[in-house]
Amino acid sequence: MIKCVYVFQPQQGIGRPSVYHAVVVIFLEFFAWGLLTTPMLTVLNETFPQHTFLMNGLIQGVKGLLSFMSAPLIGALSDVWGRRTFLLVTVFFTCAPIPLMRLSPWWYFAMISMSGAFSVTFSVIFAYVADVTDERERSTAYGLVSATFAASLVTSPAIGAFLSVWYGDNLVVLVATLIALADICFILLAVPESLPDKMRLNTWGAPISWEQADPFSSLRKVGQDSAVLLICVTVFLSYLPEAGQYSSFFLYLRQCIIHFSSTTIAVFIGAVGILSIVAQTLFLTLLMRTLGTKNTVLLGLGFQILQLAWYGLGSEPWMMWAAGAVAAMSSITFPAVSALVSQCADSDKQGVVQGMITGIRGLCNGLGPALYGFIFFLFNVELDTMEPIQSDYNIDPLPLHSPTERALIPGPPFLLGACTVVVAFLVALFIPEKPSCSSSSSHPPAPNDEDFEPLLHDSIV
Repeated sequence: MIKCVYVFQPQQGIGRPSVYHAVVVIFLEFFAWGLLTTPMLTVLNETFPQHTFLMNGLIQGVKGLLSFMSAPLIGALSDVWGRRTFLLVTVFFTCAPIPLMRLSPWWYFAMISMSGAFSVTFSVIFAYVADVTDERERSTAYGLVSATFAASLVTSPAIGAFLSVWYGDNLVVLVATLIALADICFILLAVPESLPDKMRLNTWGAPISWEQADPFSSLRKVGQDSAVLLICVTVFLSYLPEAGQYSSFFLYLRQCIIHFSSTTIAVFIGAVGILSIVAQTLFLTLLMRTLGTKNTVLLGLGFQILQLAWYGLGSEPWMMWAAGAVAAMSSITFPAVSALVSQCADSDKQGVVQGMITGIRGLCNGLGPALYGFIFFLFNVELDTMEPIQSDYNIDPLPLHSPTERALIPGPPFLLGACTVVVAFLVALFIPEKPSCSSSSSHPPAPNDEDFEPLLHDSIV
């Protein structure tokens, strides 16, 4: 048993806890990391000039494994000490590697790997959102948080590329560090606690069992419910290629096939980010109301299959841009899955299921990059010599000339990813919808004392 001591804290923060507090925290954190998109490509290639994809996969693999192992424990501890404390902890450790990028690249990548033990900000953020919204508002709130993540990537990579070209990478790292510090200060000064005292384990020495902290224990429980098992398998098969794609796609565009410039990559990220915001706000709400939660998940998986196949087989610049637009539409999948869990899972299993989904995504964040890197290596897709970022001044969003050397399958990992999402789509077809989930007009039951059980409030997505 782990003994946890609850310490009374006076009300802190500005105003009542709301979704907008969570939105600001997410925006600042990922805006800081978005600034480093272009410098990170250079540092990664300079530090590991051979087998860059494989080393990138190893780094992200360790981080993802640690995230998978720590997510249930952090969720359980947040029931004792509240969400605000763990927002501060997760943001601090997630952003801790940023200043080390130029000081010591080796320590930078080592810190990225080890920070996985606390890099579950999205988990705590979604728990915060679940605390301050009711069931009918939750899917829209999840979409807003996910759209904010996309919004943070609309301008930050372009700003980072511009600063890197004209002022050097050191200034980019400095600005990113200052923004990360601003995020920490915002949590300390402005974010109120979302979990009321009566909903916490507010007794001295409140016990947390090893069963709550064991990620595999939750997995074994999930397997007892066929509907929950289908949801978790769908999440694993769909997020595995997404995680691999996110870790290697910018290197793929820059060096291997299309030879996008760093400025073009920044423009690409911004365009896809804007479309993702529209998809996760306007289209997500519309689709949830008209098609229902499950059909929205299936539609998102369909878009993901199309964009991965297009990335895998496409060899022209316009194909990458078109596939990027489809990828923006596929971003509705995860908010829809989160809403499906909150609506359809049994009330006594929601905390477990939400925590396991976070763990599965963390595991995929490790397995996905490693899998993609290995497949790139297996098919002899190697990086060219990367030119210094400071010498790249051309803005060429739509290059007219494609590389002369063409492979039969330019992007093998993306095509394999499309196949895994096809399986996820078939699995999702069998997810049952409870009557309470299919009716958008149904009202959630009024909360009672049993609703305040600690497990139920470990609503980690």
